[in-house]
Amino acid sequence: MSSFLTRRRAATAIVTAALLLPLAACGDSDDNAKGDAGASASPSAAPSSAAPKNVSLTVLAAASLTDVFKTAGATYEKEHPGTTVKFSFAGSQDLAAQVKQGAPADALVTADTKTMDGVKADTGTPTIIAKNRLVIATAKGNPDKIDNLKDLADPKLKVVLAAPAVPVGNYSKQVLDAQHIDVKPVSQEADVRAVLSKVELGEADAGIVYKTDAATATGKVDAVSIPDAQNAVAQYPAATLKTAKDSVAATAFVAWLRSPEAQKILQAAGFQQP
Repeated sequence: MSSFLTRRRAATAIVTAALLLPLAACGDSDDNAKGDAGASASPSAAPSSAAPKNVSLTVLAAASLTDVFKTAGATYEKEHPGTTVKFSFAGSQDLAAQVKQGAPADALVTADTKTMDGVKADTGTPTIIAKNRLVIATAKGNPDKIDNLKDLADPKLKVVLAAPAVPVGNYSKQVLDAQHIDVKPVSQEADVRAVLSKVELGEADAGIVYKTDAATATGKVDAVSIPDAQNAVAQYPAATLKTAKDSVAATAFVAWLRSPEAQKILQAAGFQQP
């Protein structure tokens, strides 16, 4: 009897084991499936290294670049996703003073090489991105019949110029001195836009500005051309600042200013090729 029970228990154990094996196998398959799923999910959960880096550039730029650089900046941002370009416009001499005082910025663009040379200890190697010329801005319709530089010496006229320390003021002095013309301005302004504004508002009869600035006020002022032989060529150098937060991005922007896309924008605004 005991032998019979022993054989019966053994048979029952074998059957039970046989039934449990498939269940164990299913458990292993589920665990393995979970493990495989976890492994495959891991890479997709990791951040993508291809995502564009967010970059914010601050560019100090001459006042005469105000309108064209707003267009250029928007174009650059479109071509470089993740990059934001902020401009600070003023007279070149004021921008140079800001650089010397350590103002946080990434690049500098002035309206003359003299001002840029004055901060060469704070910049990379500058590159000329554009050129410009002077014109005489008058009230709309040129009511005083101003035809040339000599007419500006008329004491009856209220003539406004930029201060000699301002690039356009220095260029104006050069052309007037070369023609031996003595002009006594009613005021000397801090940048070319201030000169243009005085004429536009009727606070002055005439002023010397860049050709591109007069073009921004078409319909409000007239522009009297100055012959090339009596004119001055303004050069616009651009350079990265040694204090730039992202020197690579700053260098890329300065280089882009000489690209066909940027040059097309500058020349459409009346600037000449570098």
